[in-house]
Amino acid sequence: MRVLGIETSCDETAAAVVDGSRGLLSNVVSSQLHLHRKFSGIVPELASRAHLQKIASVISAACEEAGSKRLDAIAYTQGPGLMGPLLVGKVAAQTLSRILGVPLVGVNHLEGHIFATELTEELRFPLVALIVSGGHTDLVLSRGPGRYRVLGRTRDDAAGEAFDKVARMLALGYPGGPVIDRRARSGDPRAVDFPRPFMPGTWDFSFAGLKTAVLYHLQRRGGRKPEAQETDDICAAFQEAIVDTLVEKTLRAAREFKVKHVALGGGVAANSRLREMLAARGIDNGLRVVMPPRGLCTDNGAMIAQVALHRLSRRRVDKNFRSDPAMTFHSWGA
Repeated sequence: MRVLGIETSCDETAAAVVDGSRGLLSNVVSSQLHLHRKFSGIVPELASRAHLQKIASVISAACEEAGSKRLDAIAYTQGPGLMGPLLVGKVAAQTLSRILGVPLVGVNHLEGHIFATELTEELRFPLVALIVSGGHTDLVLSRGPGRYRVLGRTRDDAAGEAFDKVARMLALGYPGGPVIDRRARSGDPRAVDFPRPFMPGTWDFSFAGLKTAVLYHLQRRGGRKPEAQETDDICAAFQEAIVDTLVEKTLRAAREFKVKHVALGGGVAANSRLREMLAARGIDNGLRVVMPPRGLCTDNGAMIAQVALHRLSRRRVDKNFRSDPAMTFHSWGA
């Protein structure tokens, strides 16, 4: 079974071909970072136009890289995401499905992030998944493919969004996650005692207060811009507070629900400190922690195709272009 996966939920036009027996055959991603950087965030209208311009060439490149034009199914991201970009991917997928006469599979973007790891190593169930990106911070209990229970999610800023906003405060540019990760390596995480928003009694996350704590710290300087080392220290302390919160709540969930496997996914899963701490503390707690390589952390078509392979094996196919409510993240059950 060979599946073409199309991902257009935000600012990356992506397509990939995954073979059920041979694995990942191609993975093409066209970034729009140069379009949105000057706005310090994603502009939905610009994103939609860029997807329209790139979608055909990206799909063509993915098929060419795979070494064969034979496709057995088409998969696309049906949400969550920006409405315009999602529509571009959906129409492209519908068109190809009609032309080729092959099944069409709508995939939840967040489920894709869970299964990105499966492109390089085995996922074992039951597991707790931490999905961390610019728009989402979700903690999910999974009993197997298609069986999910959302334990908690962010109540305000997602982790990646907080990284972007703090980077803007420090005039470090956009996107904020990679630059803060890089600057933090030269900083002291103990230099500033930022709060850990653990939110006892809930599995939810909240990073708005932590972001405000950084703002107040900078305001107490009376408008004086931090020197290079001070900036590195703030980055390290802020990053440590976010990572410590994410890791601690994930490990607590694993203990609470008596699972031995943890999966990490999403764009922020590329953060070096998060990967390091979750792996190390996972070992200390007797857990198997898996995460995708950095190249598969950000949005990509391969993860969408991988989920579709599981759905096709269960014959849950979106033949009539109707979204499958069982794959809507908010309605997933245990």
